Amino acid sequence: MRTQILLIAATMMFASTHAAFSMDDIARRSAERRAAEVVIWAMPAVNADLMLQAFRKAGGAANQIAYWSRLPSWKNQTLTPNPDTVYFMPFFDTSKTGPIVLEIPPADTGSLTANIDNLWQVALEDAGPSGADKGKGGKYLILPPGYSKRVPKGYIALKSDTYAGYALIRSTPKTGSDADVAKAVSYGKRVKLYPLSSAARPEDTKYVDVIDTLFDATIPYDLTYFHSLDRVVQSEPWLERDRAMIDAVRSLGIEKGKQFQPDEDMSAALVQGAKDAHEWLDRQRTIVFEPFYSGAKWFVPALPDVIQGHSDNFARKDVYPTDANGVTYSMGYVGIKHLGTGQFYLMTMTDGTGAPLEGSKAYRLTVPPHAPVRQYWSATVYDSKTHAFIREVDRFSRSSNSPDIKANTDGSVDVYFGPAAPQGQESNWVPTKPDQRFEVLFRLYGPEKPFFEKSWVLPDLVAVP
Repeated sequence: MRTQILLIAATMMFASTHAAFSMDDIARRSAERRAAEVVIWAMPAVNADLMLQAFRKAGGAANQIAYWSRLPSWKNQTLTPNPDTVYFMPFFDTSKTGPIVLEIPPADTGSLTANIDNLWQVALEDAGPSGADKGKGGKYLILPPGYSKRVPKGYIALKSDTYAGYALIRSTPKTGSDADVAKAVSYGKRVKLYPLSSAARPEDTKYVDVIDTLFDATIPYDLTYFHSLDRVVQSEPWLERDRAMIDAVRSLGIEKGKQFQPDEDMSAALVQGAKDAHEWLDRQRTIVFEPFYSGAKWFVPALPDVIQGHSDNFARKDVYPTDANGVTYSMGYVGIKHLGTGQFYLMTMTDGTGAPLEGSKAYRLTVPPHAPVRQYWSATVYDSKTHAFIREVDRFSRSSNSPDIKANTDGSVDVYFGPAAPQGQESNWVPTKPDQRFEVLFRLYGPEKPFFEKSWVLPDLVAVP
């Protein structure tokens, strides 16, 4: 009898609990859950599409090159951009033109660090001295999905499984002086982009200067995100590894060949799902990265499976790091074929005690002498909410090639972060906003062996009075 009573009570509790949720509630909760998963999964492609849309708003188009004619201002609202180099961004689309040629000049009067990616930001190849051409220059031929024709001699063929993609090209000035920056711009404009069909007489490459344009590619955790994803689904083939997502995406109203028109209820579910994904991603960033140095706070802002997957197009059959991809590409962009050859990155969101970096406080980073880099190092501040430059601020970093930076007598360099410059340290200071938290990215261009051996150690940030 006691067993029967317990079973009846359990059944009544189950029925009572589930009666609280109507079919409409269950459908809404399911849509919100799927929307959050889709946001995380689609992050690399949406991130790339947002940059293309920013370029279009600036007057550009596919198969043209965006460039910054000076070192970037805060109006470059891409994710964790480099303020100490001149950017060129060719956006390519082979869907109508067929194969596209990206021509990289030899490293004679300048030096380029370049990465060529498909729309999912999987690295097709690196270019420049640290890339396939080894600084000799070369013609990289980007082939559309399924291309089977013979490739002409003299090209470095890159097979892409998406029609669209982009290259991130950094033309590095010797210093940040106006004259050196102008030389880097001039050298970078030797890059060419044109269809293979016109290779005999290449058409002029169109460069679009976006230096004074608000180039906003920060991640929007709202309905805008799904409109961006819809553009990707409509224009690109489904990849084999993503076939399991077709139904999930379709259940949210995004389907190839159909117009995306979510009703009021679906729109609300999508927005809530995007907010849930945002909160999850923010939390993950604080727990998933292992310290680069034992016990320290610096970490590599991409997990090993992501670095590997974006370098070999996820060749491993037992690994597809969807969550890690979402975390990585919600705070940065570009896939690199051989990370550590041309550049390397460390990031921190806290000081040495583990406390978040507050824009109202002052901090010091002491960069030890003899930094193991062939080119330069830099320390850059970003808004921790957007992972872009802090808006309305006119300086974001200090680097070893900053013209006015001061070194200590032992060769070390103290870099200061805070709302006001310490007295006498104006040239070594990076401003922050008192009402915003921030994060710091430390770049090494041309990193050398002592860095990877960790015989040269970058200390944590220290709060100062």
